[in-house]
Amino acid sequence: MAVAYLADRKQAPVDLGRVLILGLGKSGKAVANYCLDLLGTRVQEVAIAAGTFSREADAWAESARQRGARVLFDHESIEESYNLCIASPGISQFSDFYRSAEAACAEVISEVEFAWRESARTSRWVAVTGTNGKTTTTALTAHLLKEAGFQAAAVGNIGETCIDAVASGAVDVYVAETSSYQLASTKDFAPNVAIMLNITPDHLAWHRTHENYAEAKWKAFANLAKADGVAVLNALDDEVRAKIRAARSEGGFPFAYVPVGTAQGLGGDMRTVCGAENAAFRAPSGRLTVAWEGEESSLVFIDDLQIKGEHNQVNALAASAAALVLGATATKVAEGLLAFAPLEHRIEPAGTVNGVACYNDSKATNVDAVLVALTAFVPQKPIVLLGGRDKGTDLAPLVASCEQHAKAVVCFGEAADRFFEAFSGSKVPTVLRAATLEPALDEALACADAGDVVILSPACASFDEFSCFEERGEVFKRLVAQRAAAQKGC
Repeated sequence: MAVAYLADRKQAPVDLGRVLILGLGKSGKAVANYCLDLLGTRVQEVAIAAGTFSREADAWAESARQRGARVLFDHESIEESYNLCIASPGISQFSDFYRSAEAACAEVISEVEFAWRESARTSRWVAVTGTNGKTTTTALTAHLLKEAGFQAAAVGNIGETCIDAVASGAVDVYVAETSSYQLASTKDFAPNVAIMLNITPDHLAWHRTHENYAEAKWKAFANLAKADGVAVLNALDDEVRAKIRAARSEGGFPFAYVPVGTAQGLGGDMRTVCGAENAAFRAPSGRLTVAWEGEESSLVFIDDLQIKGEHNQVNALAASAAALVLGATATKVAEGLLAFAPLEHRIEPAGTVNGVACYNDSKATNVDAVLVALTAFVPQKPIVLLGGRDKGTDLAPLVASCEQHAKAVVCFGEAADRFFEAFSGSKVPTVLRAATLEPALDEALACADAGDVVILSPACASFDEFSCFEERGEVFKRLVAQRAAAQKGC
């Protein structure tokens, strides 16, 4: 039977039928609220497989039951049939629970896909993905578009959930930070611009293999041609560049794309290197530049950006390219770049103690993110705080980078012993160890001179001492502020 769709939406069925929601996290609750508002009109039934029972979850579930939902806890499998299932990103597509939902439901999709389908036909979407840099690039892209006069919002893993933003009716351009978890369950999602920043091993417990992880990331580009969309691709990244080469060998992508940099670095212009039609790069003058559809926009000098490091230059070029593709003027993009401040917990200035500048990079929970942070202060060599709950990743690249870029490292937390051992015998001038974050900061400050940089860039999860990386970053900033105040009181 042919499905009837609402004429003013992307791909929203007139009748959603029986809807099942897997999980009761932030996105699960948002989807449930949206569907409950449609109960009796476009939705016949709302069922929620809420996961593990807790008093807090049951309190929310009771309010949902009063609105007509059926909420079940401690499900091991889905037995009944449903027309549509929206799965929370925490539930792996390779889990038995997810597979039972696939067997029971006509289709299983993510909240991002559902929101895109329900959004206005005239709305536009930017999908930002990659292992590192997503949040900054998402926030910056939304910022540039708003500065240019668009009704834009950062959604997904940052800001509102996608479906809440759609329900508000106040957004024309959705800039969505899309994780591999969310993208894995997309089918028809067709953004107008898709940004790929990088792909390095991560979330392997959820995806089982790196190949599955990468495949999920690239799903943001699967339907780009259908939307006459444009890809923005970081050509500095080996895996992204390999994708570009593979596409060129097969006659090219079925969509336009803007490569950022080349294999030679961010100063490389892909137009001159391999005849690309578009490019984003750092000009010899140090000015960020985007060439799109024959027009070259010379934007801002890198030294004038508030966000530091070459990785943020990549993020700025990717965001700028997306904004220009969507119709922002070069003047407004340049103004927006100059006004954008660092996000919390991402090489965020945290204060100064005795002339030592401290930075909070608590979001750097993997080695690759720390490698990026270490080069953000060149030619300075920062003192780096490394530690927390160990992810068990290979530390050889981290040691090699610290040998080149760090004045000292302080290993702390549960990971302290393994990290300290990894640095034993290295060429890093000073290697220290501390039990927890607070003494680690004091060790770093004790070996720092005025003009030095101390950065918390831990390469580990936070769960040995803190509930999340945000709490770890907040505590670090508070500890720095306390020491700065004590120094002023002397």
